Amino acid sequence: MLMRDQEPATAADLAAMRVDYGAHLPEPEEADLDESWVAGGWEPLLRRWIEQARGLGVAEPNAMVLATVSLTGPAPRPVARTVLCKGLSPEGVTFYTNYDSAKGNQLAADPYAAASFVWPALARQVHVRGVTERVSAEVTAAYWQARPRDARLGAWASQQSRPVTSRAELDRALAETTARFADVDDIPVPPFWGGYLLRPDEVEFWQGRRGRLHNRIVARIEATGTTVERLQP
Repeated sequence: MLMRDQEPATAADLAAMRVDYGAHLPEPEEADLDESWVAGGWEPLLRRWIEQARGLGVAEPNAMVLATVSLTGPAPRPVARTVLCKGLSPEGVTFYTNYDSAKGNQLAADPYAAASFVWPALARQVHVRGVTERVSAEVTAAYWQARPRDARLGAWASQQSRPVTSRAELDRALAETTARFADVDDIPVPPFWGGYLLRPDEVEFWQGRRGRLHNRIVARIEATGTTVERLQP
């Protein structure tokens, strides 16, 4: 929705929007992303890039666009939304959601997913692709303990992805949930809520460079080991 003092962008304006990466990178121009950067595995580099984004004041540096596959229509179709990465290990990236949400139902039908971290201020992206699986109840419980009370109440109050007639109805649901747990110090984990581990079989690192000759390095993870190669931009 446009503010009253904003003018809509024309097609010409959109076509002219361009950043020539390279002039504002956190490392010198000569420090090109190289296959050796993932010699110790993909996870340390992704973790370092997230930490560097946080150090530069990037809002939600752990945000990632999660894409799943919907099988409910006449043909499979991709569905994407932004979630927060709440766990990172050599096994994969972890996020949490309502199991009965759209993404939860889609992952139940087809567990394959992809997640993209994007930091334009650093001229970097990371794409993680692979199969998801639910984390254990113990892992979910440990993360749940770190969530603020308001976030816990919201998880109980929201029937995520389902239609709601108005904001007022949603506010009433939250008020009812707040009253329900008013005398409960430790709000329990909802049985319909928990974590997923996206276990990658492919992780791609992208680094912007001048003239659109970007650096792309992909690590492909197999049972026999990991192969790393450079892709053309």
